[in-house]
Amino acid sequence: MRPPARLEPPHLPDAFTWIQQPWGALLQCVPLARIAMHGWTTRELAIVGGAADCEPQWRQLAAAGGVPRDSLAAVHQVHGSAVIDVRAREARERPRADGLVSGDPSLMLSVRVADCAALLIGDSRRGAVAAVHAGWRGTAAGIAAAAVARLRDLHGSDPSDLVAALGPSIGPCCYTVGEELIEAFRGGRQNGVDLGRWFRHGEHLQLDLWTANRDQLEAAGVPGSAIHVSGLCTACHPEWFYSYRREGTTAGRLVGFIRGRQ
Repeated sequence: MRPPARLEPPHLPDAFTWIQQPWGALLQCVPLARIAMHGWTTRELAIVGGAADCEPQWRQLAAAGGVPRDSLAAVHQVHGSAVIDVRAREARERPRADGLVSGDPSLMLSVRVADCAALLIGDSRRGAVAAVHAGWRGTAAGIAAAAVARLRDLHGSDPSDLVAALGPSIGPCCYTVGEELIEAFRGGRQNGVDLGRWFRHGEHLQLDLWTANRDQLEAAGVPGSAIHVSGLCTACHPEWFYSYRREGTTAGRLVGFIRGRQ
């Protein structure tokens, strides 16, 4: 479903802006745009159905990033914490993982979400980039910190040079979860973390993916001033974003993508 033309996109914090593409609005983080071509799609680029159904949209997305379709890299997402390095010859493969890193500016990295967070990271000095699918399982397992570690170990990135941004995802306002998730986070890589910052106890228990991933990035050495959160809840904006919680198995996918500057 495309939003009616009369609708205005949701209001954004100062660090984010809307960019018009041939298919419609594309969300960008202004500080990250200075070092990497990137963005998050909306329902206006309808990624719905099987791979063949969406091929025209994937081609549009590749064109927007200035790469051939074969240079748009993705993974078979499994809700884990594996982050892999990708090179040009591997771009058409889809290994089982939930994050990608690369130092090759001819490649555009992508992840797909429909309530989970699409985290994009760029290195302002070395040009390496990362795209991460951070659902609750990946967040519990520390996937944001894993991406920072992969950039450091494989591409020589200093975490203090990184800029990170979180696109639309289900917000703490709407992400009602069960008590068992607290135990899952305690069993993950969250030693010494005050989980009270991530879980809100009220009428229902709610998980704050935004704060959890921000805290993990800071703990990994990314400066707090270089971490940007769009604050757009996919469940609160049905005209613009897909939400698995709201739509179930019929939900399409939003895409977060990033490419290093040449």
